[in-house]
Amino acid sequence: MQLSPLTNVFFLYSKIPFPSALTRRHILRRNRMKLSSLVSRALVAISGFLFVSSAFSQVGDGTDLDARVEKFLKSRKGTWHDLNVPESDGRLLYDIILKNKYKSALEIGTSTGHSAIWIAWALSKTGGKLITVEIDEDRYNTAVKNFEEAGLSQYIDARLADAHDLVPKLEGPFDFVFSDADKDWYTKYFVAVSPKLAVKGCFTAHNVRERGWGSGGGTGEFLQYIKRRPNYTTTVNSAGAGVAISYKTAPD
Repeated sequence: MQLSPLTNVFFLYSKIPFPSALTRRHILRRNRMKLSSLVSRALVAISGFLFVSSAFSQVGDGTDLDARVEKFLKSRKGTWHDLNVPESDGRLLYDIILKNKYKSALEIGTSTGHSAIWIAWALSKTGGKLITVEIDEDRYNTAVKNFEEAGLSQYIDARLADAHDLVPKLEGPFDFVFSDADKDWYTKYFVAVSPKLAVKGCFTAHNVRERGWGSGGGTGEFLQYIKRRPNYTTTVNSAGAGVAISYKTAPD
């Protein structure tokens, strides 16, 4: 270790003995070890700071989106007509997706977007995305605007198309499906989608009941058909407008 002239003078006129070459090397080694330790601690502290900052950023983004969606839904409460689902059914779809961590969803029949907003909101938390299909151009355009206002556009692939033609062509796979279009085609939609639905996936259908209104016609035919499928377990939630909930238990 090379000492400065002032350091040499200090050792010369003080009672402290001048360090030997061996001692100087020991001092140098010790200083290097201290410096290395300080650098390591600094790097650990910086890494921890960056991790915490990133975590808070992610939480903040999610909180901001939740607040935006909640504000939008509150502003539209009681105004969802034109073939939209009631709030209770929207919450039901939201809960099913979150509970099962579904990521690839299909909606047949967008209307002006109420159900799609609940579905996409849940998918924003699971890292998924929704394809939703609407045949009416006016309803489609209104839905797209609603998706933008709610802050959920990035989680929704909205298609203006005839579901009779488009649904059989979709490749999938899907793990969640919501059917809310023309009731006479419910069974046909199911037959087209079922091979593309993952095992443990869920096929839901709106306006389906086991008794009374919603138990006849196309919805009644669909309910009887899917209940006979050996690889599906089906229940009906009647809290709102009636939702058939079918979980796929084995491949087709």
